[in-house]
Amino acid sequence: MTSIDLALTGISLGAIAALSGIGVLVTYRTNGVLNFAQGGIATLVAYVFREMVVEWGLPIWLAAIIALAVLSPGIGLLLERLVFRPLARRRASAAESLVASLGVLVLTLGMTAGIWGLGSRTDAPSIFPRESVTLLGDTRVGVDALAELALVVVFCVVLGLLAAKTRFGRQVRAVVDDRQLAELSGVPADKVAAAGWALGTTLAGLTGILLAPQFRLNPYGLTLLVLETFAVVVAARLASLPVAVLTALGIAIAQSELKQFTFDGDLGTIFTVLQSNLFIVALLVLLLVVPRLRELGNGDSGATGSFSSRGAPPSGPVSRYEARRDILGKLGGAALLLAPLTFAPADLRSAFMVPALALVFLSLVILTGYSGQLSLGVAGYAGLGALFTLKLANGDFFGLPEIPGIWAMFLGALMVAPIGLITGWPAIRRRGLTLALTTFAVGAVVSRFVFEQPDFASGLYVDPLTLFGAELNDKAFYFFELVCLAIGLLVVRNLHHGRLGRALLAVRDHTEGAAAVGVDVRNLKLLAFTISSVVAALGGGLITFSASSFATDDFAPLQSLLWFTAVIVFGADSAAGAIIAAGFIVAIDVLAPAGSSILAVGILALALGWMPGGLMSAVRGGIAWVARVLADEFVPSPHTDHAAASRLTGAGSAASPGGAGRAGADGAAGSAVRVVLPAGAPAPTAFGEALLTAVATHTARSGLALETLPSMRAAADASADGQNRAGHRQRLPGLPVERGV
Repeated sequence: MTSIDLALTGISLGAIAALSGIGVLVTYRTNGVLNFAQGGIATLVAYVFREMVVEWGLPIWLAAIIALAVLSPGIGLLLERLVFRPLARRRASAAESLVASLGVLVLTLGMTAGIWGLGSRTDAPSIFPRESVTLLGDTRVGVDALAELALVVVFCVVLGLLAAKTRFGRQVRAVVDDRQLAELSGVPADKVAAAGWALGTTLAGLTGILLAPQFRLNPYGLTLLVLETFAVVVAARLASLPVAVLTALGIAIAQSELKQFTFDGDLGTIFTVLQSNLFIVALLVLLLVVPRLRELGNGDSGATGSFSSRGAPPSGPVSRYEARRDILGKLGGAALLLAPLTFAPADLRSAFMVPALALVFLSLVILTGYSGQLSLGVAGYAGLGALFTLKLANGDFFGLPEIPGIWAMFLGALMVAPIGLITGWPAIRRRGLTLALTTFAVGAVVSRFVFEQPDFASGLYVDPLTLFGAELNDKAFYFFELVCLAIGLLVVRNLHHGRLGRALLAVRDHTEGAAAVGVDVRNLKLLAFTISSVVAALGGGLITFSASSFATDDFAPLQSLLWFTAVIVFGADSAAGAIIAAGFIVAIDVLAPAGSSILAVGILALALGWMPGGLMSAVRGGIAWVARVLADEFVPSPHTDHAAASRLTGAGSAASPGGAGRAGADGAAGSAVRVVLPAGAPAPTAFGEALLTAVATHTARSGLALETLPSMRAAADASADGQNRAGHRQRLPGLPVERGV
C-alpha cells in the first residue's frame, strides 16, 4: 500500500480516538472527573449493541438508537446522581473522584465478564456500511472512515458553539470555576453535571460501537484500547478539543504509516509491537514531555489524605489496654492466616494466592497510603519480579547460572528496585492526574513490550521450590509464603512508625508544608517508590509459583486498576485492610463464578462517597460509635442529683438491687469504678456485668470528664437549678492515665 492509502486507513482509528477524547474532555470540563470508566462503559455498550443485533435480531438502526440515545446517556445520568453527586456536594478531593471512576470501570468490567464471559467475539456489527469510495484517482477510502470523521467535525462545532454562544456554556464555565459559587448564583450545577456525564458516556458508547468491528470484542482488550486513547487528552492538556482531535488523527496516521517499514532481529520485534501500540507509547512520552496538565481546582488530585483510615502512629508509649488490643488483633490475624494449613489439599492450593496478593497490596499501602502517591502500574512491578525470578531460576538471565527458586525470588525482587527508582524519578516531579496516568502508562508499556513478547516471556517453566535440596510440599510452601508476608508487614511497620513514618504522612497530607519544615520530600518519595516496587516484585514471584506458571494476564495493566481500587476500598493505609482485601478477592473467585470478585470490588468502590477512608475506616468508626453509646449510656450524667450520682458511681456500697461491677482489684472507694443499674432493672449476666465495668473503667482510664460526654453536650440547663447543678458536676474517679500521643 502507498503512503496515502495507509494514511487514509488510519483516519478511521484516529476519528474514533478523537471521539473518545472528546467524551473524556467533556466529562472532565463539566465535572472535574477524569473518567477512567470510559473504557468500561464503551465495552459494555458495545456488547449490548451486539446482543441486540446478533442475538435478538433487531435492525442495526434501531439497536443504535437504543444504545446511543437511551442506554449510554442513561448510564451517565445514573452515575452522576448516585456516585459523583454525593462526592461533589461534600467537596471530595479529585483523588476520591478518580477512585470512584475506577470503581465504575471495575464494576462495568465485572458486569461484562459475568454476562458474556471473557472470550472474544468477532461478529460485532458495524453501524456504517463496509464500502469504500474513490477519491483522487485510484485512491479509495472507506465510508465508515468518512462518516466517523464527519461525526468528529460535527461534535467539535456543536460543542464549540455551545461553550461560546449559549447560556448553557456560561453555566458550564461557572460550575467549572467554582461549583459552590455557581450554585449560590442560581446556576443549576447538578443539571450541568448531569448533562456533561450524559454526553460523555454517549460518546464512550459510540466509541465502543465503532471500535468493536475493527478489533475483537473482548472485555479487557477493548477497555484497554479505549484507555490508551487518553494520549489525546494529555496532548490537549485536559482543555483543548482541537488539539485533542489533531493529536488523535496524527497518532493514528503515524501508526498506520509504520506498517510500510520492516526490520530484522530484536529491533524488528520491538518495531512490530510499536506498530500496533503507538498510542500507549505516545501517552507515556507526552506525560514526560508535557510540563503540566490544566487540572481543575488546585490540581492536587494526588492528595490521598482522604483515604486515611487512621491517624499518625503514637510517638510515645501506649497504654496497656492499647497494647493488649494490638496483641490480640495480631494473634487473631495470625490464626486466620494459619487456618488454611488445616484445609484439604485442593482448598490449601486455592489459599496460596492470599499471601502473594497481600504482598502486592502492601506495596500500594506503602506508596499510596503512606507517601500519598497514586500508582496505577503496580502489576508491572509484580510481573517484572515474577519474570526475573523465573529467568534466574532457569539460568536464562544474561548467562548467570541457575539459582535455587527461593533465593531467585528474593534476588529477582531486589533487581526490580533499580527499575522502581528509575521510573519513580520522573514520576515524583508529577502529581495528581499526571502521576496516576504516568504510572498507568509505565505499566501498560511494560506489559505490551515485555510480558506479551515471546522473546522475553516464552519458554519459562516453574519448578517447585526447594530449600536445602528438599522440595517444599503444599503446607511448607504456604508457610514460606507467610514468612514472606511477615517480612512485608515488618517493612510496612518500620515505614509507618517513628520519625520516618511521621515524615511520610506529612508528605502525603501536605507536600509543601512538609518541605517547608525541612522534610526531604524528593528522597522520601523515591524511597517509597523503590521499596514499594521490591515488595510488589516479591508478591509477583509468589503469584507465579502459586499458579505454577507465568501468565501475562495475571499482570495486565487492568489488573493494576483492580488492585489499586481494592486497596483503596479496604483502607489505603491499613496493612490489615490489604490482607483482608486479598482474602476477599481470592475467596470470591473460588466460591463464585469467574469475574465475581471484579464485580464485588466495583460495587464496594461506589460506596466510597459514603465511607471516606474505606471499609477499615468505617469499621473503626462503627466500633468507636458503639463505645461512645455504651459510655454515654452507663456513665453518670452531670445532670443527676448528688444522691443519684453517688449511687451510679458507687462512692460507697452498692445501693441498688441491680448489682454492681467493680473495676480494680482493691475496691477502695474513690479508686474503683462501680456501675449500678437503675432500680427495677433486671440483674445482668456475668458477661453483661463485665461489659459495663469495662466501659466505665476504660472511660476513667482515658481521663474523660463527664461534661465531654454526648449526653452532656445534648442536654440543656437553662434553668437556674440546672446551672447550680452544673457547678457541682461529678467527675469520674481519678485513675492513672496511660495513653499514647
